[in-house]
Amino acid sequence: QVQLVESGGGLVQPGGSLRLSCAASGSRFSVYAMGWYRQAPGKQREVVAGITSGGRTQYADSVKGRFTISRDNDKNMAYLQMNSLKPEDTAVYYCNGYFYTNFDDPDFGSWGQGTQVTVSS
Repeated sequence: QVQLVESGGGLVQPGGSLRLSCAASGSRFSVYAMGWYRQAPGKQREVVAGITSGGRTQYADSVKGRFTISRDNDKNMAYLQMNSLKPEDTAVYYCNGYFYTNFDDPDFGSWGQGTQVTVSS
């Protein structure tokens, strides 16, 4: 059973930066597209960034130009560098991935606990 562990969240002022990390178990990490998701209170979980096994990236319009997703297949890690943070970025952030499905229906593993990001002055 693949496990996903997110870390790196915290409280940051508007305009600040955070780097989130996702540690994944399992030997087939490199073949999966990986994504970062977030869920704000009272809202549905949404995809904010994705990276294919080949390194191609995509971003939600709300974070384009501010967030950067990356991965290290040797370490089974995915990262999300978040710059110019805004209060509306406040949410619990999760990682997951897919091989057979898509970012909206990830099939890599069960959802982890997530990491809380709070952007506030």
